Amino acid sequence: MSTGFHIVVCAGIVPDPLQTLEPVSGPQGWALKNEMMLPACLDPWASHALFEAANLAKNVSDSKVWLVTLGPKAKVQQVMMTMAQKVPFELVALDGAANGFTDAAETAAALANAIEGIAGLDKSRLLLFGGWESASRGAGATLQIVGERLGITEQFQGVDQITIKDNGAMEILERVEGGSHQVSECSSAPAVLGWATGNLPEPPNNSQIGMQNMRLIMPALQKAPATKIGTADIAYKGIELPKQQRNTRIVKDVPVEEIAREIVDWLRG
Repeated sequence: MSTGFHIVVCAGIVPDPLQTLEPVSGPQGWALKNEMMLPACLDPWASHALFEAANLAKNVSDSKVWLVTLGPKAKVQQVMMTMAQKVPFELVALDGAANGFTDAAETAAALANAIEGIAGLDKSRLLLFGGWESASRGAGATLQIVGERLGITEQFQGVDQITIKDNGAMEILERVEGGSHQVSECSSAPAVLGWATGNLPEPPNNSQIGMQNMRLIMPALQKAPATKIGTADIAYKGIELPKQQRNTRIVKDVPVEEIAREIVDWLRG
């Protein structure tokens, strides 16, 4: 019996974090202004999950990595041109909306159906990876719902490290309050791991990995099914950009206690 893992990474396509995002309402519901013109990237939290998945697959023989993503096909192709050079994976793409106004439950249902349809996937060896947070909507629920729909009840969130023991069990380091970590042990797959930042740096570009991945990525994009994630039924009472506020006062020789008191009073106000 194989001891390797089948690792599925759920990752969203998001606008570059340095861009100003302005919400607009249209016939299809809420979206981002000029969304298709904004430069895009793989969700930063999901990127960590992908790098950790590739590292685990490299160190555990007979393991394989799939990247499942839902987003506009043109944006997915743009992002994959960069991500394909980082680590080996097989792409499973869905062509649909990826803005921050999509519903977590509907998104999770689409992702779970796509994962169910992966040829050769062994659920008894499945590790479902993804971001603990998200740069698109920060719902913190999508990955959990995907795991539940796949029947995976062993779930860990805020993961920074996973260690495979000699007996096949997984030791998992999860973030908890106060800057501490909780050490958990999972006897075997399947399991869901929502990653924080992990411990790995971003891998350098590798053209050979890129050419190997692109042979599978382009056919996967051509076959990406249109996936409707409804937003028209969701009503938002008010949406606006965060207001920038800056009050600067230069003073000298003020006691630390007085400065602290003023800051507390300002926060309370």
